[in-house]
Amino acid sequence: MKREEMLKRGLQQRKVWDMVIVGGGATGVGVAVDAASRGYDVLLLEQHDFGKGTSSRSTKLVHGGVRYLEQGNISLVMEALKERGLLRKNAPHLVRDLAFVVPSYTWWESPFYGFGLKVYNMLSGRYRFGPTSRLSREEILKRLPNIKTEGLKGGVVYYDGQFDDTRLLINLVATAAEQGAVLLNYVEVTGLRRDDDGFVCGVTARDRESGQEYVVEAKVVINATGAFCDGVRRMADPVASNLIAPSQGIHLVFDRSFLPSDTAIMVPHTLDGRVMFAIPWHNHTLVGTTDVAIADTPIEPRATDDEISFILETAGRYLERPPTRADVLSVFAGIRPLVRAGDGKNTASLSRDHTIHIDPSGLLTIAGGKWTTYRNMAEDCVNHAATLAELDERPCVTKNLAVHGSVSGAKLPQEMAYYGSDARRIQEIANSETGLSGRLHGSLPYTGAEVIFAVRNEMARTVEDVLARRTRALFLNAKAAIEMAPSVATLLARELSRGEAWQREQIREFQGLARGYLVTPT
Repeated sequence: MKREEMLKRGLQQRKVWDMVIVGGGATGVGVAVDAASRGYDVLLLEQHDFGKGTSSRSTKLVHGGVRYLEQGNISLVMEALKERGLLRKNAPHLVRDLAFVVPSYTWWESPFYGFGLKVYNMLSGRYRFGPTSRLSREEILKRLPNIKTEGLKGGVVYYDGQFDDTRLLINLVATAAEQGAVLLNYVEVTGLRRDDDGFVCGVTARDRESGQEYVVEAKVVINATGAFCDGVRRMADPVASNLIAPSQGIHLVFDRSFLPSDTAIMVPHTLDGRVMFAIPWHNHTLVGTTDVAIADTPIEPRATDDEISFILETAGRYLERPPTRADVLSVFAGIRPLVRAGDGKNTASLSRDHTIHIDPSGLLTIAGGKWTTYRNMAEDCVNHAATLAELDERPCVTKNLAVHGSVSGAKLPQEMAYYGSDARRIQEIANSETGLSGRLHGSLPYTGAEVIFAVRNEMARTVEDVLARRTRALFLNAKAAIEMAPSVATLLARELSRGEAWQREQIREFQGLARGYLVTPT
């Protein structure tokens, strides 16, 4: 995928697109994959980078949602568990089984949670990942040698899925492109166009790199901007009421020593009504999350001191070595695009079902949902969009559509496994160009070859694109990412034909951003 080619195909030629999608997160890109694979003409526009918002800031789980089972939302759980199984089949290089232990510190917890998790596993049907069973105290300690032992009675083990959210997203962008879609990052939709009857018939857009403005015609416009969808809706109706009740959740990342295991911990009840996870991820330990209602939706949300303290305190109840602020390698915050219900104050109780809303102007908005159900959401959205645009009905094929990079059973080094079949192409770059095979930083596995591959094949345009989303450096170790920025800027400048002033600005912007991922010890 090359942005220059996408720009030429997407904006520098005049045509009427079947569908124009606004938003390049999981929902928008999922819709692009579905629509393009049915043979529709599809253009997707993202004002920042793919996955800049919520889609890069998840708990890295492909799961049915144990909490939704407790809330009685059986249909959502069953849908998500089925989608979990389909995603593992279609993207085996990105989704893997992960064992979760629910530790018990009172006599009743094991049988209580054991029953609920057996029901959860039963609802998976033929898409189940692994057996649910009760564990003794000794079995728990064998799996989790650093779990808090005082009062430990035993526990329950169950299985769910783990993935790398942004690597999946970038592979879905490639999948959509392979199916014929045009996808562009750093193109901002500045307005909606209307026909003589007042119906939305396209968009105006601006390439944020060149400043060039474009007029794009479409049979239907799909608003898939997640937590930011109300802003797009107000382009069509300035007095439109809010569809979204945004909620913030944060995650803390520590080194592997806090969870030196291939088994995760799930705490079924925290003080804010959520579950908490401590999971192994990219040779680090990720702990989260919180659920706090927020009034606005910044593009770069920040964790509050209260949220950080809450996760540290909760994690300290279950880990033999309680983590402190000084142990945090990175903190990141994300905004959940929860569909509003009632006053929207108790966001932990809001459903993760998705909603399709069609404004009187004909603008179609898809909102809500979660990563695991992106494919099913996209299928529903494209069905509605095709009807609205009076397109020929064509069946969805994504249940059996392999995601780009899909490879099963290949023997790849651990740090390259998430690239799937692209790992070979990265190795070829490393072998053919001097100085690209070594690590960019001693604390992380990423190499210069990965940077070059990201620019040439994954439309990476900035240091942030590379260190936050093509690799996960910023999310794993913010200090290391800050130190990697100059080397990455040099490689990017070479590939993109940029000058020294551009490099300096890129380093300044990224390092300023990355400082927000650091936690200052008190």
